[in-house]
Amino acid sequence: MNSFMSSIRLPAWMSGMSGAANKSLAAPILIIMLLAMMVLPLPAFILDIFFSFNIALAIVVLLTSLYTVKPLDFMAFPTILLISTMLRLSLNVASTRVVLTEGHTGADAAGKVIEAFGHFLIGGNYTVGIVVFIILTIINFTVVTKGAGRIAEVGARFALDAMPGKQMAIDADLNAGLIGEAEARKRRSEVAQEAEFYGAMDGASKYVRGDAVAGILVTVINVVGGLLVGLLQHDMAFADALKNYTLLAIGDGLVAQIPSLVISTAAGIVVSRVASEQDIGTQVIDQLFAKPQVLYITAAIVGGMGLIPGMPNLVFLLLAGVLAGSAYLMSRKGRSAAAVEPEAEAPAPAAPEQEEASWQDIMPVDTLGLEVGYRLIPLVDKTQGGELLKRIKGIRKKFAQEVGFLAPPVHIRDNLELKPSAYRITLKGVEVGNGEAFNGQFLAINPGMASGTLPGLVTTDPAFGLPATWIDAALRDQAQGMGYTVVDAGTVVATHLNHLITSHASELLGRAEVQSLLDHLSKEAPKLVEDLVPKLVPLSTLQKVLQNLLAEGVHIRDMRSIIETLAEHAVHIQDPNELTALVRIALGRAIVQQLFPGAAELSVMTLDNRLERLLMQALAASGADGAGIEPGLADTIAQQAQQAAAQQEALGLTPVLLVPGPLRALLSRFLRRALPQLKVLSHAEIPESKTIRVTALVGAQPV
Repeated sequence: MNSFMSSIRLPAWMSGMSGAANKSLAAPILIIMLLAMMVLPLPAFILDIFFSFNIALAIVVLLTSLYTVKPLDFMAFPTILLISTMLRLSLNVASTRVVLTEGHTGADAAGKVIEAFGHFLIGGNYTVGIVVFIILTIINFTVVTKGAGRIAEVGARFALDAMPGKQMAIDADLNAGLIGEAEARKRRSEVAQEAEFYGAMDGASKYVRGDAVAGILVTVINVVGGLLVGLLQHDMAFADALKNYTLLAIGDGLVAQIPSLVISTAAGIVVSRVASEQDIGTQVIDQLFAKPQVLYITAAIVGGMGLIPGMPNLVFLLLAGVLAGSAYLMSRKGRSAAAVEPEAEAPAPAAPEQEEASWQDIMPVDTLGLEVGYRLIPLVDKTQGGELLKRIKGIRKKFAQEVGFLAPPVHIRDNLELKPSAYRITLKGVEVGNGEAFNGQFLAINPGMASGTLPGLVTTDPAFGLPATWIDAALRDQAQGMGYTVVDAGTVVATHLNHLITSHASELLGRAEVQSLLDHLSKEAPKLVEDLVPKLVPLSTLQKVLQNLLAEGVHIRDMRSIIETLAEHAVHIQDPNELTALVRIALGRAIVQQLFPGAAELSVMTLDNRLERLLMQALAASGADGAGIEPGLADTIAQQAQQAAAQQEALGLTPVLLVPGPLRALLSRFLRRALPQLKVLSHAEIPESKTIRVTALVGAQPV
């Protein structure tokens, strides 16, 4: 039969499938094996193999937990914990059968492993064996397993409480362009897996505690049952029966409890460690023995104890010497590293004669600049692990994809005139934003749903003005569990920069950027660009139209529609503001989609009829600039628009004011400074497929 099977050759595709199928068959085979061990009698040699495998498995699990960087790297641990527990219980059942049936033949009746644990580990003395077994079981049950289970329970609770805050932080990074969709999905999956992992560990720890109780009961049953079998069935003397079966039962219990204690220790290590980029061994050595002063003081205390009469002087003094020597070597190594000086530089040459001023002395002004204090330099230095440069690249890429043109590069430099943790953002050499970011700390932002307060420096989010607190890294999980959005210092600066770039998009669009847009479009539609610029409109007019759109938050990705609309109307109209109004109508569907994504019904504010007539009369009397609006009327419009916008935002709606076409540009310019979040649309910009629901009237009261 074997020769027949060996002669069969599977096709290549079947052999590839067999490799994958072997892994999927491992779990069913393991379960069947565990059940068979409980039912079928096993010879002593097979028991030795399984007991040895159980010990090896416990050691592998412990070492894996020591070299695991974060808990999710060992995500299969709860399942392994359960399987190892069931393996030990199955071995207890199988060994009990052998002990009771063959125990009268001698100490090796249940295999060499149980005999070794019975003789060598407990010295062949069953009283010692009972005490050692009870101590190991108590340690496993009341200390290791109970502690690991409690940590897992608390970890699961905090992980679940922190999920909303972590999800909001991921969404904030995604919206700021710091991460892509794939990375966001990966992080969301890790957040969910972390909560599931701690929950599973909490449940799996209950199995280990039950295994410890079962070990005690099985050992007692083996001793009592063995005595009965030896005395009644095999006519053994009481002393011989007690010695034989007690040693076998204790050896059986120890050979199961020691691997159980090892795996329980591994469980405690996995759930109790704090997330870090180092394994637990490196972390402990680097942090516990990092300060020579601590070792010197410890050596002095231990040495003093060694001088007390009656103490083991040699041991204490030897240990004190080792500690002092280690501290000396560490401090010497630290001094050597600090004393390393760069090679002596060659004498500086004599200062050259002062040159005349030239045009090279005039430095161009950076369109976008970021200046940081010296404590924030690590954020922008790749050699020190700073990722802010990478995030800024992501911001520019996301801005180009969404808005429609490439923002100028951000010139970053340090500025010693700033506070150590301060930064400022400049636009064409002029400061447009500033703030403070504390490297190594986290900013906990209250989005309006957070509960409780946090210890730390109270401040406001520099980008959106939300209340926030700078907290230590140790409070990060607690803050997320309380509903705060927690971000690091680099994310704070990047989000602020992204907000300012978006709000000043119209000022970033220069003639060079407009020409680059035309060059990019001419690759696909060269005739369209050639017929418009400069035949119908100059480049400056096109730039002004695009700047008008960007000033009101309208994206210019659809350059083809913009160019086609200008080409259609530029023959008769050259005023940039009038051309902008026509382009907005052509982009109406995109504008509405940007403000009301996926909505068929648009909830908007509108003007009272009487106020609308007054504004139309004022516009006709004063011209397009609307300078003739009476001040009292202007104040009333601003106040009522602000109240209506606040009501819209409280309902979770986008504040949009719908007005007649002639009034749109006037009211948009008038309200933009006081209400930058309010968008003003004209009736002509609303697609026919959309329905309108008026939620508030501006000017409904007498004016």
